Amino acid sequence: MKKPVIFCDFDGTVTMKDNIVSIMENFAPPEWEKLKDGVLSRSISIQEGVGKMFSLLPSTQKEEIIRFVLETAKVREGFSEFVQYTKEHSIPLYIVSGGIDFFVHPMLERYGSFDGIYCNEANFEGTNIQINWPHSCDAECVNQNCGCCKPTIIRELSDNDTHSIVIGDSVTDLEAAKIADTVISRDYLSDQCEELGIPYKPFHTFYDCIDILESLQPVNK
Repeated sequence: MKKPVIFCDFDGTVTMKDNIVSIMENFAPPEWEKLKDGVLSRSISIQEGVGKMFSLLPSTQKEEIIRFVLETAKVREGFSEFVQYTKEHSIPLYIVSGGIDFFVHPMLERYGSFDGIYCNEANFEGTNIQINWPHSCDAECVNQNCGCCKPTIIRELSDNDTHSIVIGDSVTDLEAAKIADTVISRDYLSDQCEELGIPYKPFHTFYDCIDILESLQPVNK
């Protein structure tokens, strides 16, 4: 049987809300809204949109932003149990996020180790926050400006014996969902899967995700 491997989004999936949106709502000038709309409509790339959003913020706000996220971001119900379930069943769990390292890593610390955490990186050396993109697109990616390219990461970590499971909610997960063996989705991603005819299983809490994994009997046994 193929081995299940989970590729889980962070913002809006592990957390109840998208942390980038929350950060921008609280710290950015109004022009961030047009950039967000461009990303969601796919008229500008994720990399361009997110990079320009963060460039609106002064680097001096780093600690304030981290404190804001840690104090306000809520983790989706059942995530701790989900992480434990994957460990007990020896299912590799990768966090693959379009979010930024300076808030993703602090929020995940309490859950112990993961098989890998892939996200974008912030540079605070200049006057304004600059974003680095260490996980760029491979030659097979249709977008080439994903930022943190989830399909590329899936291809790097998969082989012919892998049953890839993508868990996500947003535009950053769509290309990954197109190549996944199983999609567990909510919100925007579910709507897009519906529109494009991509099979998916909806979830609200990570208890739902555990139930879905349990239902994939040929995968889990």
